[in-house]
Amino acid sequence: MTRFAPTAAPPDAAARRKVPAVIVYAVEQLPAFDAAFYNAARSGLTKVSELLIPPREARTFDVKAGHFFRIISVEGSQVGDLNLWNAHDLSERFFSGKTRALHATHVSTGDRLWSTLPRLRPMATITHDTLGWYGWDEDGAGVHDIIGTRCDPYTNLLLKGTEYHHCCHSNLARALASSRNMPVSQAEHHVHDVMNVFMCTGYTRDTHQYFMKASPVRPGDFIEFFAEIDLLAALSACPGGDCGASHSDDAAICYPLKVEILRPADGALAGWQSPTPSAYSRTHGIA
Repeated sequence: MTRFAPTAAPPDAAARRKVPAVIVYAVEQLPAFDAAFYNAARSGLTKVSELLIPPREARTFDVKAGHFFRIISVEGSQVGDLNLWNAHDLSERFFSGKTRALHATHVSTGDRLWSTLPRLRPMATITHDTLGWYGWDEDGAGVHDIIGTRCDPYTNLLLKGTEYHHCCHSNLARALASSRNMPVSQAEHHVHDVMNVFMCTGYTRDTHQYFMKASPVRPGDFIEFFAEIDLLAALSACPGGDCGASHSDDAAICYPLKVEILRPADGALAGWQSPTPSAYSRTHGIA
C-alpha cells in the first residue's frame, strides 16, 4: 500500500534514521506499583454484585473507590470496550492518549488508567490479568490495547455506506443515556476512546496500519482493576466478537461478558487514600 509519493532522500538519510530513540516521558517519578499492597487487598475479596453484558450491547456499573472490579470471559472469546468516568463529574474521564504515553500501547498488571486534564490522576489500577502471559507476538500484537478508538456508526457509514447501530460507540452512548437519564445525543459527547479489553491488536510493520486478530481470551479469563476514585464505568460487548475477522456488523459470533464488583476485607486498605487531582495551578503562565 502506497499512501504518498516518496521524495528523494537527502545524502545523510541513513544517519538521520539512526539517531537514538528517546522515551518521551521518563516515568521514574511516578509512584511505583505497590504489588504487596494490592495483593494483600485482593486476598480477602467479597463479591458484592455482578452484571452480565449482553452480546452487542453495553451496560454501566458503579464502583466505589477502594473496591475492585473484574471483567470476565464467561462463554466464548469476546472483546469489550471500556469507558470510565468520575462518578460525580463526567467531565473527568479516562484519557487513553496520556495513559498510552505514560505506560504503553497495551496495558496489564501494574499499569494505571489516567484521567483527563486538568485533573490527571489514576482512575483505576490493573491488579491482575490472566492474559499477562501473552506479551508481544511475532506480528507485534498485544492484548488490552489503548490505541483503538472504538467502532462507531460514523466510520462504518463512511467505509461501508450502511448504518449499523450496535457499534460500541452507540452501545456506550445508549447505556450512559439510560444510566444518567439523558438524551443519547447528549450522552454520546461523554463517550470517549476506550480500553479494548481482551482485544489483540498492533500496527503492521510495513504500512503501520492498525490491525486486529482473534483474541486469545477464553472462558474463565479475567482482568481485574482497583478503583482509585468513585467510578461510573460502561462496558460494551463488541459486535466483532473475538475481532478475528470483522466488526461493526452482525457477522461475528458474539458472547456476553461478566462484570463482578468486589470489596476488600475490613482494614485491608488501612492508610490508603484516593489520589487527589493534579496540583498544577492552572495559571498557564497568565498572572
